[in-house]
Amino acid sequence: MSRRISSERKSLYYLGNVLIVFGLILFASTFVTFFSHFGDFSNFEADARSDFGRALAGTACMFVGGILRKVGARGLAGSGVVLDPDRAREELEPYSRMVGGMAKDALDEADIDLDHSGSRSSEKVVMIKCRECGKLNEEDSKFCQECGQAL
Repeated sequence: MSRRISSERKSLYYLGNVLIVFGLILFASTFVTFFSHFGDFSNFEADARSDFGRALAGTACMFVGGILRKVGARGLAGSGVVLDPDRAREELEPYSRMVGGMAKDALDEADIDLDHSGSRSSEKVVMIKCRECGKLNEEDSKFCQECGQAL
């Protein structure tokens, strides 16, 4: 498995980002145009059609950019375009490693230590089972937390 993302996928990812920003600019420009011509209704129908078309084009650019960005980050199989689990695992490996690295950094910063099984490492706790209801209670409990019977 490769730990590197190919230059084609990087280019696709960045192209997706550019399309998203371009779409946001197109979409936001309709509001700027609307407020700059507020009160001037001389050519309202043509302006409204133009603004609606620009807003629709901006939305389409953001949608297509989002798809390209996802495919660039995760690959064709990793993003679900191609249904091939082995290829998906291979394409997602660098992305998963990056996400796992960020999660590990956050856990290290919070001073949470995980062992290799993925569970939180801590001291072993002895539990006492209630004879009446079967609930597991902590070692120092005098009464059952479930039914209240003496342990």
